[in-house]
Amino acid sequence: MTLMESEAPIFAEIRRIADEQLSHALASVDEASGNWELFVKDGEMRMYKMENEVDGVVSDPLKAIHFVDGVSAREFIEHFYDPDLKKEWDDTLVACKLVDRLNEETVVLHQLHKRVWPAAQRESLFWSHFREVHEKREEGHKDAFFVCNHDCERDDVPLTDSSCVRVGLTIAMLCQTQVNGDPENPSRPNVRCKIIYVAQVHPGGWVPASALRQVYKREYPKFLRQFSAYVLKKVKDKPLKL
Repeated sequence: MTLMESEAPIFAEIRRIADEQLSHALASVDEASGNWELFVKDGEMRMYKMENEVDGVVSDPLKAIHFVDGVSAREFIEHFYDPDLKKEWDDTLVACKLVDRLNEETVVLHQLHKRVWPAAQRESLFWSHFREVHEKREEGHKDAFFVCNHDCERDDVPLTDSSCVRVGLTIAMLCQTQVNGDPENPSRPNVRCKIIYVAQVHPGGWVPASALRQVYKREYPKFLRQFSAYVLKKVKDKPLKL
């Protein structure tokens, strides 16, 4: 990052929010406020929610912990971050446009999502920031990589259509590689990725609380399962990338 970049307000915001979300990801659910509730348990996948409403609109923080064998942290996180791959794995998208590349680790994306009747069609405008965070890796892990996404505003990106609603979002993913056996000789059969995913989405307008919570209870586990399968399919015949 250049001196000019480091002094720009947007980069101060990115550093602050990314640091906060990395701390949230690393915090134990047991050490949080005590309001976390387990709502999905599927194999090793655990998903927790903390019910929260802002002016009557549901904006629940969510946290997931998941493990995928046969893939490294770098491989998993790079597929999540890469703007060119978004439409390959996110079946909620109609369109995804790269608006800007702020630096080598940060892009701005504008996404149009499929309409879920009877609600208005949603879209999102956000920066996405990638980091190596090896110094934050948990004990027993070889490396750590992190992506943080957060909504932003830009005068040059109007609503796709006046009927659309723009959502607010803060989403982060922390991936760490575990090596079974000799840590100096990792290979695809003896690595697994630990994924910690944190998310808080504001729908941008009023949606019935029960309906919204039913949607995320269904869609968040589906996303993690489908995305994991997608990454495994993409990397299975390739050399391990660390």
